[in-house]
Amino acid sequence: MIAHLRGTVSSISAHAIVIDVSGVGYLAYSTSDQISNCRVGQEITLQTVQIFREDSVQLFGFSDLDQVGVFNLLCTVTGVGAKTALGVISQMGVYGIQEAVAKADSDAFNSVSGIGPKTAKQIILTLTGKLVTEVDDSASHMQKTIVSALVNLGYPEKLAKQATAAIANENREASEEQLLKLVLNSLSSVRRNATNE
Repeated sequence: MIAHLRGTVSSISAHAIVIDVSGVGYLAYSTSDQISNCRVGQEITLQTVQIFREDSVQLFGFSDLDQVGVFNLLCTVTGVGAKTALGVISQMGVYGIQEAVAKADSDAFNSVSGIGPKTAKQIILTLTGKLVTEVDDSASHMQKTIVSALVNLGYPEKLAKQATAAIANENREASEEQLLKLVLNSLSSVRRNATNE
């Protein structure tokens, strides 16, 4: 079982990354955030899940163990395959999924391709009480809401978590709206600096 990969990105496609590890290329399906933030020649580490089928072996790569945990849970839901589970994480992020399950909001899954009303309700039923992570224990509801909003705006979930936690720590009295503006300003500065480089 391959639990993680550390190597150089050798090629990128719409849904997968090929990582060269000591001369061996591993193709890993990954989230849209992860793929969009990869560059050929970049050194990266992916947390991975290996899925065995009768006719194939597939590898799925994630930026952190929170995503791995949610992916594994989604794969236990009747009617949800590995690629559909990956699509749910790509579209909603870990916090978005957690919030939808906590609120029993099946409509939140409507934007995900391959998820109908029946499957959405099955996801909530299966995941209720199981989405507890180290990150969730330390993050306030306001931070979760902001991270979910940032993911919906196209920011990578890992970056959104880090930026929100850092800004929230420096601005403990800020309202949710104020905190969101501060985080957006911070992330915009990071993007501008990256572009200028």
